[in-house]
Amino acid sequence: MDFDLTEEQRLLTDSVTRLLADQYGFEQRKSLLRTPAGWSERLWSQYAELGLLGLPIPEEYGGFGGGPVDVMLLMQAFGRHLVLEPFLASIVLGGTALRLAGSPAQRDELLPALADGSLKLAFAHGERQSRYDLTDVQTTARQEGGGWRLDGAKSVVLHGDCADRLVVSARTGGSRDEPEGISLFLVDGEASGLARRGYALRDGTRAAELSLTGTPAELLGERDAALPVIERVVEAGIAATAAETIGAMEAMQAMTLDYLKTRQQFGRPIGDNQALQHRSAEMMIALEQGRSMAMLATMSLDEPDAEERARSIAMARVGVGQAGRFVSQNAVQLHGGIGMTEEYAVGHFFRRVMVIEHLFGDTAHHLDRLADQVA
Repeated sequence: MDFDLTEEQRLLTDSVTRLLADQYGFEQRKSLLRTPAGWSERLWSQYAELGLLGLPIPEEYGGFGGGPVDVMLLMQAFGRHLVLEPFLASIVLGGTALRLAGSPAQRDELLPALADGSLKLAFAHGERQSRYDLTDVQTTARQEGGGWRLDGAKSVVLHGDCADRLVVSARTGGSRDEPEGISLFLVDGEASGLARRGYALRDGTRAAELSLTGTPAELLGERDAALPVIERVVEAGIAATAAETIGAMEAMQAMTLDYLKTRQQFGRPIGDNQALQHRSAEMMIALEQGRSMAMLATMSLDEPDAEERARSIAMARVGVGQAGRFVSQNAVQLHGGIGMTEEYAVGHFFRRVMVIEHLFGDTAHHLDRLADQVA
């Protein structure tokens, strides 16, 4: 398989790297965390101007027409700078659901707005009781007049507090835990009967709890057949966050190496200690192993066989999760006391990697999935 970047991909990587190096320093990020929104509308507009928001959107809808590798490169760059803007929630999750399930009219209306940054989406599927079970849906949808009404609640909806539209899953048939009978709906962010409570996750990114009481909604795609689309959305999220984790690991590895070279103890850099050199080498090995698994996740998104794709994505999720935990824990430990402070960046990277590990199913969950497939 050819892993060489195209000229367009190299230009994309260079332009994003320059933008984030100039606009997303650690102190600048901490300032954004203190704002009510928790991220920058100005930078969101700059992403749109650079074509980043339209990266995975087809050209006929005003996008770049890029593939999974392009998203991987962008997410790695975002991971190196702990970007706070809702690219994952709006473009990767919401955009994937819209592209896969939307009718031609819905795609014509919404995808161009998504690409130019005037529309933000959020993907609302998880519920309090469901944990990582994609079939566990208790939110219900009922037909009323010529439309639909939703009743229920959704939890940990990434950037659900700022989304203009929400892609919400609900039952139009079947009972709890049944794979059949789940549908997707579009809900306006200002719809009647919708209550949103936004909050910051432990890493500073935003999420929301949703309550729906007779909330008007528009059916997205086919009725009772949304589970395959939901699975594809989650797989896209796993691949994107795997790449983001690699970017965060790269940053932590570089910070740790620099610290070992400059921190003096007893008149010598602590990096002269052979045990610390071995630990740093182990971190690098874990990083490269994680990078390979993140690439596996990216390449698997185009696999037509759903069972094979699910197996590869689960393997990648486990590999990246284990590598991310090892690198981030050792980065904090090798920095000593300052690694735990708010004023030093390595602790922020650590928290982001730990939050990612629990998005879309943690390492133990995906190990169980792999064990079930083998059995």
